[in-house]
Amino acid sequence: MKTWRRFFIVSAITASLFVASSHASLFAADIEDLKSKIADRNSAIEALEAEIAGYQADLDKVGKQSKSLQSAITTINLQKKKLETDIKLTENRVEAVNLTIKELSLDISDKSDLISTNIQAMGETVKSLDRMETTSLLVILLKHETLSALWDGIDNLERFEVQVQSELHRVRELKTGLETQKTATEAKQRELTALRSRLSDQKQILTSNKNEQNRLLSATKNKESEYKKVLAQKVALRDSFEREMLEFESQLKFEIDPTRLPSIGKGVLNWPLDKIRLTQEFGDTSFAKSGAYNGKGHNGVDFAASIGTPVRAALSGVIKGTGDTDTVCRGASYGKWIMIEHGNGLSTLYAHLSLIKVTEGQEISTGQIIGYAGNTGYSTGPHLHFTVYATQGVKILDRKSAVCKGTYTMPIADLKAYLDPLEYL
Repeated sequence: MKTWRRFFIVSAITASLFVASSHASLFAADIEDLKSKIADRNSAIEALEAEIAGYQADLDKVGKQSKSLQSAITTINLQKKKLETDIKLTENRVEAVNLTIKELSLDISDKSDLISTNIQAMGETVKSLDRMETTSLLVILLKHETLSALWDGIDNLERFEVQVQSELHRVRELKTGLETQKTATEAKQRELTALRSRLSDQKQILTSNKNEQNRLLSATKNKESEYKKVLAQKVALRDSFEREMLEFESQLKFEIDPTRLPSIGKGVLNWPLDKIRLTQEFGDTSFAKSGAYNGKGHNGVDFAASIGTPVRAALSGVIKGTGDTDTVCRGASYGKWIMIEHGNGLSTLYAHLSLIKVTEGQEISTGQIIGYAGNTGYSTGPHLHFTVYATQGVKILDRKSAVCKGTYTMPIADLKAYLDPLEYL
């Protein structure tokens, strides 16, 4: 008798399931509009990336020219244009992510409404089943005008049950999709936070670039002869400072236990930049042999990096210290620097930065942005200087300098503590 009762509710509840399954997105037009706007932003991003690549190509050409006041001014102007375009690019990325978050939010609302509609429809179905279970067979028979109509209902029962199962499956899929969209939204929110932070950083770097141009014009009085004097003074100061450092570091006798260092091998440290182009290796390079480091060799490696390029931690660790040698001895040493102590017996230094993003004592993760590449300190062009130390052999010291007539803060190491970064990267 239950079978006879069940088929009578088919006509009553099929309608409700039909409403649920034919649910049209309330936000379809809005979502399509957002997709169109996102596509426009992505096109703008591609155009800006091409413009930035053009500025970088021009900077590379100027960098190969002989040093002159005109080339220095041209370089700073190109850097300024590139930084301004970098800012536009980040602004467009921020807006693209904002639009994507809005699209995801509408899609989440749409799925939530559809789930609610389906659940409500199936709820009504269950109620109808309960009501029909209490209806007598005589009443059921009297509700149909002919026996043929009765048999048609029975034939539809199997198809109806399949439809119910289909709707249940659909609800499960919608719930899975909803969770996926929520996860994607959270990821985009994190990306948005990072982009807004980078935008703020880029504006600070642009301000520094403008200040550097003003400083150059003021120091040279816009004359080539004055520029040559400034350049010569900078080289002389660098050489004197390097001699002073070499004399001091040569006297250091820190005890270094090799067994506390990780085994040499690729991947012990991650690359500190997203794109790698090595411009100077470790040790007695041709530039070092020219007398650049007073005979002690290059104490790290150099990577090409335009001003404002994100610099990442090569490994998790603790920020041992940060500083800026230009505050005491402009153009003589590392400029803005960061040192990280890692848990494997190594410490790493990142120098010539345009902006520092971390503070002493801060714990950082592998790949985290800690600063941005620049041209501070003694630098023949924008790049990242990367040094690897045996942690036991390096300390951050405040030291008075006869050359610089002041007290500078920077890492000082036993010469044996300098390790070849390429053996660990």
